[in-house]
Amino acid sequence: MMYSDIPAAQTLVLYFKSRGVKNIVISPGSRNAPLTISFTKNSFFNCFSIVDERCAAFFAMGMAQHLQEPVAVLCSSGSAMLNFYPAVAEAFYSDIPLIVISADRPSYRIDIGDGQTIRQENVLEKHIGYSANLKQDVSHATNTIAKYGKSLLHESQEEIQKYNEGEIAKALSVAFDEKNPVHINVPFEEPLYGRVEEPSLQIQDAGASVKKEASDDQDWDKLRQIWQNSPRKMVLVGVNQPNAMETEVLERLAKDPNTVLFTETTSNLHHPEFFESIDSIIAPIEKSEKRDELFKKLQLELLVTFGGLIVSKKIKAFLREYKPKEHWHIDPKKANDTFYCLTKHIKTNPNQFFKEVVSEEIKPTSDFKTFWEKKKDNYEAKRDAYLKEILFSDFSAFDQIIKNIPKGYQVHLANSSTVRYAQLFPMDKSLKVFCNRGTSGIDGTTSTAVGSSVFSDDPTLLLTGDLSFFYDSNALWNKYMRPDFRIVLINNSGGGIFRILPGKEDTEEFETFFETSHELSAKHLSDMYGFEHITAKNEAELEASLQDFYMDSNKPKILEVATPRVLNNKILLGYFDFIS
Repeated sequence: MMYSDIPAAQTLVLYFKSRGVKNIVISPGSRNAPLTISFTKNSFFNCFSIVDERCAAFFAMGMAQHLQEPVAVLCSSGSAMLNFYPAVAEAFYSDIPLIVISADRPSYRIDIGDGQTIRQENVLEKHIGYSANLKQDVSHATNTIAKYGKSLLHESQEEIQKYNEGEIAKALSVAFDEKNPVHINVPFEEPLYGRVEEPSLQIQDAGASVKKEASDDQDWDKLRQIWQNSPRKMVLVGVNQPNAMETEVLERLAKDPNTVLFTETTSNLHHPEFFESIDSIIAPIEKSEKRDELFKKLQLELLVTFGGLIVSKKIKAFLREYKPKEHWHIDPKKANDTFYCLTKHIKTNPNQFFKEVVSEEIKPTSDFKTFWEKKKDNYEAKRDAYLKEILFSDFSAFDQIIKNIPKGYQVHLANSSTVRYAQLFPMDKSLKVFCNRGTSGIDGTTSTAVGSSVFSDDPTLLLTGDLSFFYDSNALWNKYMRPDFRIVLINNSGGGIFRILPGKEDTEEFETFFETSHELSAKHLSDMYGFEHITAKNEAELEASLQDFYMDSNKPKILEVATPRVLNNKILLGYFDFIS
C-alpha cells in the first residue's frame, strides 16, 4: 500500500477506510494527486476513472442509489468541481449520500490570477448536507508557506490536524446518518506526488456514529381513529425503493374498502387492487362536463403520502384545487408540502405507520373506491382499443417496449417525456424501476444508470429519449460498461414533450428554441464506444428487434427507435380524448 506524504490526504483516506466508504469515482487531474495516489494504491478501495466530471458525479450517485450507501467522487481544483453540481442537487432532493471531495489550491493562491483557482469553499452550500472546509497542513511545503502564506502559521499542525479530523467525521456522519450529500474541500500545496508506504499519523476513533432515531411520540389511537372514520382516503406513493414495503402491509391496504392507493411507475409497488396510470384515471374526469361536481364528490377526508416526488401533474392539480381535509406525509426525515395542505409530518417508516393504523378488517362506508375502480376498468379497456387504431408512434412504441422487458431487470427511466409515457403502461412487478426525480432534469440520466449497473445482480435497461441521451453521451466514455447493459433510445428528432405543452406553435422559432428538432443518430456514438447498434422505424421492425435484443452478447446494445416527430403529440393527446 502507498499513501501521500501530505497529512490531510492521509487523514481523509484513513477516515474513509474506518467508516467503510469503499467506492471512489475519480476524475483525473493534478491537484487531487495526493488523494488519487492514496485511494488507488490501497486495495481496500474500488476506484473508478471517469473523465467528465458531470458524468462522474452522476455515475457515483447511481452507484450510491443502488448500494444505499455513501459513494465518493473526487476531482481536481477549479471549474472541475462545478460540474458536480447537477448531481449534488439531485442527490440532495433524492436523499442519496454522495460524498464530494474537491482538491483546492492554498488560500493565498486564490483570486491572484492563477489558473484553475476559484472560490471553492462552501460553493455547494445551498444543496449540501454539510460542507467541510479542511485547513491546509503547515508541516508540508513549509518553505512555500513561509514565503507566501505566513498567516497560516498562527495555528500549529496539531491544531490543524484536530480540526480536520473533526470536520471529516462530521461530514461522514451526515452522509451515513442523514443520507445527505456532503462536500469535503481539501487545499494542497505542491509538491503533490510525495509518497510513503505507511501513514505517518494515527486518527482518532472513527467508528460508526450512533444515529438518532426519530422519536416515536405519535398518538396512534388518534391517528387510527381518524383513519377509520374517514370514508374517502387516498394513499399516494412517489419514488420508492424496490422491495421497501412489506407484503403484509400492501395486503392490508388493498383490502381497505374506503382507501384507494395510487401508484406511479417509480413507486415499485404492485397489486391488482392498486391504481396505476394516474393520468389515465383522472383525464376523463378533467374532460367531463361535470368536472367540478365529480371532483368535489371525490374530495378527500384524508390524503396519506410517502416516497419521493410525484410525476403526475394531473393528480397534483386535483389535490391542489380540491384540497383534502388532512394530508399526512410519512417519512423519518422530511415532508414536502406538495399540495399546499400538509397537516402532519409523521416521522416513521411507512411499514410501521400502516401496521399501526390500518385494521385487518374494515367495513365499506362509501362508494368511493368503487367509483375509482370503474374509472380504472374503463381506461384499461379503452387503452387496448386505442392501441389497435393508432399509427406507429411514441405511444405504441412504449407499449411494445415495456411489455417486452425481461423479468428481473433493473430499469432506469430518463426524465421528461420518457418517464411520463412510462406512467401510462403497467410494469411487471419483478422490475426494479429508478428515475432521477429529485430535480427531474434530463442531465446525467445515462451516467446514473451506468453507475447503478456496476454492482447490480441483474442486467440494466436504460429507457431514454433522444435529447437526454445525446446530452449525456459522455456517460458511455468509460470502461465499466457491462455487456448486459441495454439502452432503448426513443428518437423522435427533438423535445417532443414541448408539442403537448401550452404555447406550441408550428414555427421555425418553436422548432429551434423549444423543440430543438434535429436529425442525429446514435450510430456513430455506438461505433465509437463499442455498442451494438440496432434500429427500428416501424412496429414490425421494433417487434423483430426486441426478440433478441436482450439475449446474451459480448457488447452492450443500443436499440434506436425512430418515431414521427409531428405525429406523436397528436396521438398522445388523442389517447386522453379517446378514454374520456
